[in-house]
Amino acid sequence: MIASNEKISASNMKSKKEYINEIVCGHSLTVMKTMESDSIDLIVTSPPYNLKNSTGNGMSHNTKSGKWAGAALQNGYSNYNDCMPHDEYSAWQHNCLLEMFRLIKDTGAIFYNHKWRVQDGMLQDRSEIVKNLPVRQIIIWRRKGGINFNPGYFLPTYEVIYLIAKPDFKLAPKANAFGDVWEFKQEMKNSHPAPFPVDLINRIIKSTTAEIILDPFIGSGTTALAAIMNDRKYIGIEISEEYCKMTKKRIATFNIAEKQKSILNVI
Repeated sequence: MIASNEKISASNMKSKKEYINEIVCGHSLTVMKTMESDSIDLIVTSPPYNLKNSTGNGMSHNTKSGKWAGAALQNGYSNYNDCMPHDEYSAWQHNCLLEMFRLIKDTGAIFYNHKWRVQDGMLQDRSEIVKNLPVRQIIIWRRKGGINFNPGYFLPTYEVIYLIAKPDFKLAPKANAFGDVWEFKQEMKNSHPAPFPVDLINRIIKSTTAEIILDPFIGSGTTALAAIMNDRKYIGIEISEEYCKMTKKRIATFNIAEKQKSILNVI
């Protein structure tokens, strides 16, 4: 993990043009530190949740058998085991958010998706991650279904999206009519263990006038696809080479399908 006070020299800073419509394979914090300040309109992301470091309803270190056997996340993510000491994880995510905040323009915002959970019998609400950042609103993403092996609390059926906004951020016209509780089904037909639903990202992007959208934990590339669908530009960062290849393949397949549709419409 990179310390929050580590600096990248000006000579190593890259212009946004070098990253536009690209999937950058690398550590999110390292790559973001090479990017220009005030260069991004919108950030939409969902980081790893550190699920394998859990005392309650998460996954144990050995998941070959037991309650999580067969679960998509039982082996963690590709190139990342999702099991950091809690304080280290929170510091890492907080530093990532600080970099994201540096990157967005005065009219920009971050939509940061995370999940609250019970840890050692107490609610872990991620407040230590978003501390000292201007959280303007919390959006509830109500999911369908779920699993709960713990008899000490009710089945969690939602995640939260922190809207962290710069002073001049405004929603697109009429988008403020949406409520702050959104119901979208989880993405099921995806080989990534924890993908975003395309419809959820579409809602966020359509609710803004952002032109350049960054996802520093892009996973299988859903944010990039949603950006393309809405005629916006994207930048994706992903540590896993496997997921980078998956994302590029999804984008290429989508672009080919759209081109074929255009040809058919002309005919």
